Amino acid sequence: MDVNMSAELDVVLHEKIKEYCLSGDMLAEQGNHEEAIVQYNRAWRSVPEPKNSWEASTWILAAIADACFLSGYKGSARDALQYAMTCPGGIGNPFLHLRLGQVYLDEGQEDSAADELMRAYMGAGPEIFANESLHYLNFLKTRAKL
Repeated sequence: MDVNMSAELDVVLHEKIKEYCLSGDMLAEQGNHEEAIVQYNRAWRSVPEPKNSWEASTWILAAIADACFLSGYKGSARDALQYAMTCPGGIGNPFLHLRLGQVYLDEGQEDSAADELMRAYMGAGPEIFANESLHYLNFLKTRAKL
């Protein structure tokens, strides 16, 4: 199947998706991550198939994964992150690699965690860990000389 990875969403649909995500962002900032997930899922359902051909999918899935991670829904966060890696700009996105590495470490998948956390570190430096539990950066230091 030939998928145009640079395709742009219809303007009206794009605005609708942005509105859902903005609502989700406001809820997430208030610490209401579960309600944020509801809004992000509305945005996700609005994305046309194939969903992984749109840049919007990458940032929607990042938002879903972040809210799931912060809510303790690590399995859902992992699923969203793994799918985000198939979307435009997914691979190489430091934030996606950070969250995926955190999920893997929390699941006990240390080798996968080290790989993803190192990708995050290489892409954004130590600053990407600034607002995260020291647990993750300390783990990475046991696997690499930083």
